[in-house]
Amino acid sequence: MFTLFGEYLLKRDDSVWVGSLITLLEPFGLSEGTVRTALSRMVKKGWLEGRRDGRHAFYSLTERGRRLLEEGTERIFRPERGDTWDGRWLLLAYSIPQGDRRLRDRLRDRLAWLGFGSIGNGVWISPHDVSEEVDRLAEEMGLHERFVAFRAERVAGEGVEEIVGRCWDLDALASRYRSFLGRWHAVRARLDAKAESKERCFTLRFDLIHEYRRFPLEDPYLPRTLLPNPWPGDEAAALFLELRDGLVGPADAYVDTVLAEARAA
Repeated sequence: MFTLFGEYLLKRDDSVWVGSLITLLEPFGLSEGTVRTALSRMVKKGWLEGRRDGRHAFYSLTERGRRLLEEGTERIFRPERGDTWDGRWLLLAYSIPQGDRRLRDRLRDRLAWLGFGSIGNGVWISPHDVSEEVDRLAEEMGLHERFVAFRAERVAGEGVEEIVGRCWDLDALASRYRSFLGRWHAVRARLDAKAESKERCFTLRFDLIHEYRRFPLEDPYLPRTLLPNPWPGDEAAALFLELRDGLVGPADAYVDTVLAEARAA
């Protein structure tokens, strides 16, 4: 559902009829009941809001849901990596009781999204100066009194390569990038977007974005000086953009058709 709203519906202002959502998700094996259950859960979590017009239900993004998807879109298409690094780390320490596991897990997920890696015992580091984002995160989660952050340089101990290896599993990430490349190189080799149906372009683009969108959750987008050379993430990003650009026109046209049929009905 996030893929559908983020890639196809984010820039559309109108609410979307539930029947259109069911039609758009049907090619991926989702039943009507599954779609309705997912929508209900997203409303409860505050990502979507629903309204009724007679017997018909319509859904649209809340401001919270829109911000989430806009942030994700920015991360997917314009990740900030940087070609140079000044050798300084943003070091973050926090203290949350062991019993508050849900809060700890939420915080870890958000820190990983910001590109932090855990160096152990509640201490996280990032080569990016994301201090403003950390400050907003602390305020959002009510953790200002449990956070302390510094800009720091390494003066002793492990070398940079060892620190990177301890905080981020780049080998596993590179392997996932190579798997993506293998699958989508094969798709590109037999793809002729002009000859494909609009629905086929829609499903291909959906599958492409759905698979690729996991990388911003896993990739800290380290400066190039901290990455192996060559880095498969660069080739994966280029292939992703090439394929998506070729599928955008006919895929959007298919979505336009589905939404127009709903309005006509």
